[in-house]
Amino acid sequence: MSKPEKGAPSGSTIHVLAPEVAQRIAAGEVIDRPAAVVRELMDNALDAKSQRIDVAISGGGSDLIEVIDDGIGMVKEDLQLCWLPHATSKIQSLEDLEHTTTLGFRGEALAAIAAVSRLEITSSDGNGAWQLEIGPLTRSREEPILRPVQRNRGTTVRVRALFETVPARKKFLKRPPAEAQLCYQVWCDKALAFPEREFRFLQEGALKTLLPAVGGYRERFSQILLSEREKPFLHEVYGSGDGFSVHIIIGGPELYRSDRRNQFVFANHRRIQEYALLQALEYGCQGFFPNGTHPVGALFIDIDPALADFNIHPAKREVRFKDPAAIHHTITRTLQDFFGRHVLYVQGGTAATTGSAPAEQVLFEASPPFHKEKAPSSFLAVQSTEKTDASGFSGHGKPEEGGERFFSSGRTGKGDPFIRAEQIEQFLARSSSFAPLPGKEQEKTALSGEDFRYLGQLFNLFLIVEKDDTLYLIDQHAAHERILFNELQDRPPPPQELLVPLPFTTDTETVDAFLTTHRQELAHYGLVITPEAPGTWLLEALPSCWKLSPEKTIEHLLSMPGEKENFTQRWIATLACHSAIQDGEILDDRTAQALAAAALELPEPRCPHGRPIWIRLSREDLFKMVRRLE
Repeated sequence: MSKPEKGAPSGSTIHVLAPEVAQRIAAGEVIDRPAAVVRELMDNALDAKSQRIDVAISGGGSDLIEVIDDGIGMVKEDLQLCWLPHATSKIQSLEDLEHTTTLGFRGEALAAIAAVSRLEITSSDGNGAWQLEIGPLTRSREEPILRPVQRNRGTTVRVRALFETVPARKKFLKRPPAEAQLCYQVWCDKALAFPEREFRFLQEGALKTLLPAVGGYRERFSQILLSEREKPFLHEVYGSGDGFSVHIIIGGPELYRSDRRNQFVFANHRRIQEYALLQALEYGCQGFFPNGTHPVGALFIDIDPALADFNIHPAKREVRFKDPAAIHHTITRTLQDFFGRHVLYVQGGTAATTGSAPAEQVLFEASPPFHKEKAPSSFLAVQSTEKTDASGFSGHGKPEEGGERFFSSGRTGKGDPFIRAEQIEQFLARSSSFAPLPGKEQEKTALSGEDFRYLGQLFNLFLIVEKDDTLYLIDQHAAHERILFNELQDRPPPPQELLVPLPFTTDTETVDAFLTTHRQELAHYGLVITPEAPGTWLLEALPSCWKLSPEKTIEHLLSMPGEKENFTQRWIATLACHSAIQDGEILDDRTAQALAAAALELPEPRCPHGRPIWIRLSREDLFKMVRRLE
């Protein structure tokens, strides 16, 4: 501890930190992992008006991060100053903070990087090139190393041995593949916000992704996040308000995900974490997507800098808007209007014409009719050797050759967009052929020795059944989930090998230990994984009844290490849940009757997660509700 200053009380314990200690602390707020270095250096390159930016990493970014641009570069005098704390060309006064449009403005990034790594900057403004070296191992020198070199206009920044002098920080980094993925995500974020520029990402010396310059946000979003067959379902919508405009990239109802990972918010080209605006995106799409799914999209907000404060987070990941409610309302209303017109176009075959719109109005893309009206689905494959007319399968679809029928579930995206009904029918262990449905004049149908009357489907979720003077509302997903759960315990699904095994990496040794411990159990139930190297595994086979894509399966698998107790039961429940009929699927009458019959026979009327499969109201209960019985 330093000595107290002259005149200070002899018992004083407060002192001023040494400059190098204070600098390390400040650096930790800005640079917490390799991805933060990539973010700050790409911001500088973009502010320098670069049209092409290359990012190369090695060792997950801990060994090397290199960012090369073709921007305006720096003269010798700027290079000598750029690494010092709060040295910047972006602002000069407090008033400038209210009007800045650049990604960086604090002058903290290079100083923070230099404090925890070996930093090398080579830059040229077109009239001469200089190279600067500064970092922990040269910090004892009074002056950084500065030498003339040869380079075209632009800047190259190399960061080596990140956190070499801060072992406590380095110890808490994830494995190199996981850190590399975080760096790649930052690179994608920057590329999304600047579609008119070219980006390249190199990892361990090999080109991983090249993104040529494109015409707009829609094309760039498609480049990074969508498969070829998904691209036609992506749309652009525009909205505006007082001092701001919103450019929305949104997937149609045909394009959705099971999580929110493909939702983004950008404000003045910065990606921000703003839950309220993601909520606005969800609200605007509400009612147009299947239950339990989420839209794919991005919000690009251009706002007057005077109406937003970006100087509230060290990494500029948060922003304070002067009127967030107005932005929220514009996003929600714009999306609701768009989907209203989109659905009308698809169902009616005509689109309303949209002329020029004043401020606070919405401009719509003319959406082509990408999909037809959704048809009912079936979870049973109907096999028949006799000729059956259209009424024999409820008029839904056309029989394939051989008498086997498939029913569209309206699903899109990766994986088969059709329910192969015979696969789920095998788990029900029932006959593969059923008697023709009775005429409407017959009130009751006998199935499995139990008399009940199927009345219909409510909210595309509940099956309504009358039995023994009791009304049953059966949750179709929960019922099917329990039926499959019971069958899977006795008859595990066979594995279906992938044509090409899919490699994946783990973040920690704990995850490795978990996968090693439960590897045989997973294989018994159809999921085959094998270790390839420390931290690297191969996904080789999926359960035959599994509906998720291999990529989604890996995400789910890596989220399971917290489930330590009753692992086998939890995995079987997961299998059943993802294989079962989902909320919102329309069932034909024959399928619904078969499912209701199987559900009413269950010894335990609860789904594997503990939810009740049905609720029931007796005749007496109903009479009491309408006060026929006092």
